[in-house]
Amino acid sequence: MAPPSLSLPRPPLLATLAGLLVLLGGCGGSRPGGTAQQLVVGFQGTIDTVDPAQATTVGALQLLSAVGDPLYAIRADGALEPRLATALPTLSSDGLRAVIPLRQGVRFHDGTPFDAEAMAFSLRRFLAIGKLSYVVGDRIRSVRVLDSHHLELVLSRPYGALPQLLTSASLTPVSPRAYRRHRDRFLPDAFVGTGPYRLGFTSPQLQRLEPFAGYWGPAPRNAGLALASLTTSSGLLGALRSGQVDVLLSTSLQPDHQRALHRQAAAGRLREGRGPALEIGYLTLLSDRPPLQDPRLRRALALSLDRPLLTARVSDGLRPPLRGLVPPSLPGALATWPSHDIAAARRLLRQAGWCQGRPLELSLTYRSNVPSDRLFALTWQEALRRDLPDCLRLTLTGMESTTAYRQLGDGAFQMILLDWIGDFPDADNYLMPLLACDRAVGNRCMEGASASSGSFWAAPGLQEQLVRTETFTGPERLPVLHQVQQQVAGASPYIPVWSVQPRAWARPGISPPRFDGSGRLLLSQLSREVQP
Repeated sequence: MAPPSLSLPRPPLLATLAGLLVLLGGCGGSRPGGTAQQLVVGFQGTIDTVDPAQATTVGALQLLSAVGDPLYAIRADGALEPRLATALPTLSSDGLRAVIPLRQGVRFHDGTPFDAEAMAFSLRRFLAIGKLSYVVGDRIRSVRVLDSHHLELVLSRPYGALPQLLTSASLTPVSPRAYRRHRDRFLPDAFVGTGPYRLGFTSPQLQRLEPFAGYWGPAPRNAGLALASLTTSSGLLGALRSGQVDVLLSTSLQPDHQRALHRQAAAGRLREGRGPALEIGYLTLLSDRPPLQDPRLRRALALSLDRPLLTARVSDGLRPPLRGLVPPSLPGALATWPSHDIAAARRLLRQAGWCQGRPLELSLTYRSNVPSDRLFALTWQEALRRDLPDCLRLTLTGMESTTAYRQLGDGAFQMILLDWIGDFPDADNYLMPLLACDRAVGNRCMEGASASSGSFWAAPGLQEQLVRTETFTGPERLPVLHQVQQQVAGASPYIPVWSVQPRAWARPGISPPRFDGSGRLLLSQLSREVQP
């Protein structure tokens, strides 16, 4: 459903937001038609679909976390918590069958009972048409209903992180009755789930969330929410300052705006909340052709990267330096990439035949629509001019992100700055998407994730090691994860740069924003505090 079109001149940005809120009945105590508990949450970007099988953006997955429930959730302390399940899966002796007990007394927003048949419907639907199919991959072979509230997953191989996988917002169950005509196609403009809110209205720019009276768990602490999308970072900043927005998410905000908000929070003028640093920024190096097929050059680039300088210049310290592909907060993470060492970088470049009148010229591509990318590229270029002027020169090229993503698998970029956030917090969900290779010839990946990510790097036995990381749990898994990361760091087909925490800022009088262990803002816990 879209709002009615108005044949009027396009109003200013804040007026557009205010008009949409009034069209929906208002939100916020100081806005027309609202109540004292309704809140407006702002973010940058649009939500073009609310179908769990189709949604891919951070904003859409954030929305699904409020209107739907997962089988399991991850608390802020990292612990697993059963949600629509009542206990962790019970595994067969060979690890290939997992039985999940389901919560009773739960209903979807349309009144349909939630049971094993409904959960099976949703999982099968995602397995058949899900856009983020790599979330499950080939791990789940089939779904069986044992009885009304027991579900069995038949796995293709043992998978130790199965409960973490089942926290993914993409696997949010939907009502079989509401989606009976959409079991094999998407339903982008409606959602019927089991969450604490029902979706009252949706358009790409605005969604209205209304508390679901029949919710099985704790009721939201507010009387409803509007998720409002604006196209510019400055527009969002102005909306927060003017009171049109109560809470602002950091998603896609410009670095200088995030710094300003952080400083205002430190001064007590705003309330800031931070989630776990599950997003990583990294460089992809084209490792299967000259000149970067030479591992000495890739190692030299890794040594040339002054992460403390980059994080200070680009984010004023808000993006901590990162020396691994797995976020440090996750079990199995290891800081294996080298620290900044210009002397060692120069030695390797000389060994490879460069320097002393023969500088290596490389092209670095950055996403022109991501402000932090351009700042990174300019800062690194300047640092290399200072530290290695006779050895290494960078040429910078900006490209819109969507265009760049389409060309990654074609080997179009010598180096490109990218980011990644796993759909569920587990080390495997960072290593597999960058390193997995279905077909390799020597050290070159011909087909698989490594090729589609633009690196094309492979190593004999690495794929088998990656699969092994999936089969173990607990302490015995750590040595296998560490071995993989040490091998990759030695070859440096990727260079980790920094990690990113999701942040949110609330106006005075709004409860401090809180995040769960998956990096989602806990929308149902936001409230307008009662003034004494």
